[in-house]
Amino acid sequence: MTSTPDYQCDVLVVGSGAAGLSLALRLAQQYQVTVLSKGPVSEGSTFYAQGGIAAVFDEADSIESHIEDTLIAGAGLCDRDAVSFIASNARHCVQWLIDRGVAFDTEIRADGEQHYHLTREGGHSHRRILHSADATGREVETTLVSQALSHPNIRILERTNAVDLILSDKLGLPGARRVVGAWIWNRNKERVETCRARSVVLATGGAAKVYQYTTNPDVASGDGIAMAWRAGCRVANLEFNQFHPTCLYHPQARNFLLTEALRGEGAWLKRPDGTRFMPDFDERAELAPRDIVARAIDHEMKRLGVECMYLDISHQPADFIRGHFPMIYEKLLALGLDLTRDAIPVVPAAHYTCGGVMADRHGRTDVDGLYAIGEVSYTGLHGANRMASNSLLECLVYGWSASEEIQRQLPTTDAAPFLPAWDESRVDDSDERVVIQHNWHELRLFMWDYVGIVRSTKRLERALRRIMLLRQEIDEYYAHFRLSNNLLELRNLTQVAELIVRSALARKESRGLHFMLDYPEPAPHPQPTVLAPANYIKR
Repeated sequence: MTSTPDYQCDVLVVGSGAAGLSLALRLAQQYQVTVLSKGPVSEGSTFYAQGGIAAVFDEADSIESHIEDTLIAGAGLCDRDAVSFIASNARHCVQWLIDRGVAFDTEIRADGEQHYHLTREGGHSHRRILHSADATGREVETTLVSQALSHPNIRILERTNAVDLILSDKLGLPGARRVVGAWIWNRNKERVETCRARSVVLATGGAAKVYQYTTNPDVASGDGIAMAWRAGCRVANLEFNQFHPTCLYHPQARNFLLTEALRGEGAWLKRPDGTRFMPDFDERAELAPRDIVARAIDHEMKRLGVECMYLDISHQPADFIRGHFPMIYEKLLALGLDLTRDAIPVVPAAHYTCGGVMADRHGRTDVDGLYAIGEVSYTGLHGANRMASNSLLECLVYGWSASEEIQRQLPTTDAAPFLPAWDESRVDDSDERVVIQHNWHELRLFMWDYVGIVRSTKRLERALRRIMLLRQEIDEYYAHFRLSNNLLELRNLTQVAELIVRSALARKESRGLHFMLDYPEPAPHPQPTVLAPANYIKR
């Protein structure tokens, strides 16, 4: 059964963070753009990003240095061409943000001139992080949201999930296989609708919600990765899940991140007895890359049998701390912790998905007309470990490059005048939604226990068996009952969990964020881990 689409546009953007909105604003000068936002338009990882954006703005710094730092942090798995492409295009993409009104912090230097205040974070050899105090993501997101909401060619649908992509071959259309739109779940009306588009851009962020403890907001459930996989796209390097070393350990703020800029400005990591431990693990101490710092914290917690370590910047002047980290200072103060006086309890937590949907330097995937940008994608930038503040940069650069490519390649006519309507004739309302909650908690718990900071073949195989049983149960549930937001997210998270575990089992070495007890040494000639749907999905 076909029907006239509920919505139609030139470009459908799934996701409303820095990647999706920057691309939408660039394209809206010429095209009609629809943006899907799972919750309120500003709710996403971009809004909560504290640190900043890495770009060369200092004469003492260089693009080549940015490239080399990124390659080192990526532990031998970065694609040099991709890193060079992103670092070389960093400044003009950040300048585009500045021209849009994003206000980065400035300072008066010895020459009497005003310059951007650049901070330094783990893995960087220079100060190259532009920031807006300790709430850079909020400044970027609110600026982009404000302009997108007021743009006549941008329509934003809040509380709306993409369910799956609609492909031309499934409709029996001639020509190359391409995306022609998507089914979308309207949570306000609680019904599935259709959106026709000449191109679709996945900008859905990562999948850290697959873990029990994460710094990410609830929307980070791997939706874009799962949809692209079901559509036939390859994925790569999903075994590299970054655990941010310093998430606040407090019962009232379980996912509050303590930015890496704290360590960039001199904060020390300490044991409960007040002694520092990072110099024992790496000569760069607190400024070592995140994988090293996270494993060191995990090691000390397990060795001492304690629940957390401590982050201490109280040796810096109080005015300096309050001036550079006002949002963190106020948040902690409300919880009874004083950043200027106290050592703050911290634990590692799942933070960033370094792999994703394979995309070229223009964001193109394996399906014509389908693009993937930002954290949902694998571009070769991050390798085995993401360097701090390269993430917002990646969003901006690929928002620019994909928009350029879409303008060159967008079809002049719609491939499908009609789209298949969603068929609910054979489903019922579920009276056992508790099943979803049970499966949800089980998945996140065993992913944390078996596929966390330290792994083994035995743990991974155990996790995979549990995942396949869950997938069977969820697929049966999906086929017989009406949709809900939790069911959609659980279906996607379970699919991505399987891809993470299969990727981890395929890498017989320890490298970057992937540490295997069975294979503690790095292999001599590492390659990206690439999974293809043709090997796993029966069509």
